[in-house]
Amino acid sequence: MLLTVDCGNTNTVFSIWNGAEFIATWRTATEHQRTADQYYVWLSTLMNLQKIDAHITDMIISSTVPRVVFNLRVLADRYFNTRPYVVGKPDCLLPCDIRVDQGTAVGPDRLVNTVAGYDLYGGDLIVVDFGTATTFDVVDHDGAYIGGLIAPGVNLSLLALHQAAAALPHVDIAKPQTVIGTNTVACMQSGVFWGYVGLIKECCARIKAEHERPMKVISTGGLAPLFQASEDLFDAFEDTITMHGLRLIHEHNKRNGN
Repeated sequence: MLLTVDCGNTNTVFSIWNGAEFIATWRTATEHQRTADQYYVWLSTLMNLQKIDAHITDMIISSTVPRVVFNLRVLADRYFNTRPYVVGKPDCLLPCDIRVDQGTAVGPDRLVNTVAGYDLYGGDLIVVDFGTATTFDVVDHDGAYIGGLIAPGVNLSLLALHQAAAALPHVDIAKPQTVIGTNTVACMQSGVFWGYVGLIKECCARIKAEHERPMKVISTGGLAPLFQASEDLFDAFEDTITMHGLRLIHEHNKRNGN
């Protein structure tokens, strides 16, 4: 079976693919000091609790935090006796072209989303990912990654307001009942919520105008449903797009004898 690992700045997600479907998905906080042994104890405990008898034979990793990759490699070698593919490394082949400025390092999560988005929806696509950062990834008509945008994440913006302004409290994101807030919390929530609605609309509109072809907009990430439920911003929401992309990249490498 295949273990797919998506390591982001805030959370790391592990999923098991049995050849037909993902049979389990778990999430943990991203901590660079976590050892391979700790990962294995955590994983095996959850598998036992859910009575999952999975023999891991392959592993693929996408990580925006380079410091955690070493221990994930050790996990693969020590406990699963396999060499993991790491997206973004030269020995991990991609089924798509990358058309950006020479020398530019593209985040592996953005490449994985590109591969999955093209497989699910075809080309001429915008993938909006609500993570620690809010990213817009543009997929060309032939599935190539051709760039995008990076903006501060929603929760990061709220945290910055709290940390930089002594009088402002820490609040959770929510759709405000009115645009005009009548208390501090409502004012902050309205500013961030409607500010991001405007950000998404304007960025997507400008990408479409520059691309000069009709485009679909796909969202992913935990906060995407909140915005989609309030405004008609996206054509679809894909919660598992990264895991789908990791599986496709793994299959591409296997097919090519890598």
